[in-house]
Amino acid sequence: MSAIETLFAKALGLEKPWQIERITFSEADKRLDIYLTFSRGSRFVCPKCGRKDIPAYDTHQKSWRHLDFFQHQAYLHADEPRLECPDCGVKTAEVPWARPDSGFSLLFEALIMLLAGDMPVKAIAEMLDEHDTRIWRVIRHYVDEARQKEAYWDVKRIGIDETSRKRGHHYVTIFADLDQSKVIFATEGKGKKVIGEFSNDFHDHNGDTWNIREVCCDMSPAFIEGIEHCLPNARITFDRFHVMKIVNDAVDKVRRLEQKECPLLKKSRWIWLKNPENLTIKQSEKLKDLSKLNLKTALAYQMRLNLREFWNLPPIQAIEFLKSWCLWALNCGLEPFVEVVKTIVRHWLGIINFASSKISNGIIECINGLIQAAKRKARGFRNTDYFITIIYLIAGKLNYKLPT
Repeated sequence: MSAIETLFAKALGLEKPWQIERITFSEADKRLDIYLTFSRGSRFVCPKCGRKDIPAYDTHQKSWRHLDFFQHQAYLHADEPRLECPDCGVKTAEVPWARPDSGFSLLFEALIMLLAGDMPVKAIAEMLDEHDTRIWRVIRHYVDEARQKEAYWDVKRIGIDETSRKRGHHYVTIFADLDQSKVIFATEGKGKKVIGEFSNDFHDHNGDTWNIREVCCDMSPAFIEGIEHCLPNARITFDRFHVMKIVNDAVDKVRRLEQKECPLLKKSRWIWLKNPENLTIKQSEKLKDLSKLNLKTALAYQMRLNLREFWNLPPIQAIEFLKSWCLWALNCGLEPFVEVVKTIVRHWLGIINFASSKISNGIIECINGLIQAAKRKARGFRNTDYFITIIYLIAGKLNYKLPT
């Protein structure tokens, strides 16, 4: 080999029996082509059974897109050796620079995966001058391969929540390991059936549903039924953010009813729904002025702030506190808060469980923020499979074992 060919062989990490046959370069086409060959009499390994020292009886011509050489596209070309294994029959030997059935080199695929964590696939396709379908094929291969190697035998606490795929009622339900802060399963739809799908996938990854001791979710009856049926050893804790959302909605209902008689309450919604420490100076001043009035909304606001103390109490004190709060809410004369109490009573055990489990879906809310940011950046996804692939990519903490 010439000095240039030797240099490229080292850059490609070629080892015997592979070597560079020739290199062609076209300035007009902005293209670099590297032709590879193997030594005569070389022997190979069967890709199925691992049997060694099998001679090639035939070849099949193949090309792979490689990392660009500066601004020039680079391609590798080789005659893939075909083997006749005594045990497996005719097989194509694997080449060291690419995986089977791929049109890209391993290093090119590593670049795709590196970019996919931060860029929309369409932007990657435009930058690399490739069709986005081919880019998706690479990403899905590595995500699926990495997920197959995942083992969930030590997962004990999970969170469940939905995230929107597109406008309308198009949801994907995500399941997260709360201790590892990562998504372990995502599937289209929501409700009882997705719990069953999770259970099957969990077992496929060496997980045992009897080991799951804690589950955090919203108060969806379908979720509750699915958990009780598929995760029999799990204790349900209702997410504190969903509980407080019900109380916030009650506060806003009181405000909307009262503003018909008190116009000063108009355009004050966020003053009553934000915590005092998060108010702007202007909002704090307006809250102070409104609090001087004998408003039902002000009472609802104080009840909301008071309930925040519940989430910091130990179990016994938490039970007594919530009983007192519910009694206060029932006697306050505010109908929306009577409905809140009815909801709390129906879900009493799951709410009280927070005092001992101290788990919430805050981790999933953060993950959901990342997912929705990726969706906005990509301006949506063509189908649900692509969306779920991106969820695993950015929130699955998968080990892809890419070449460097």
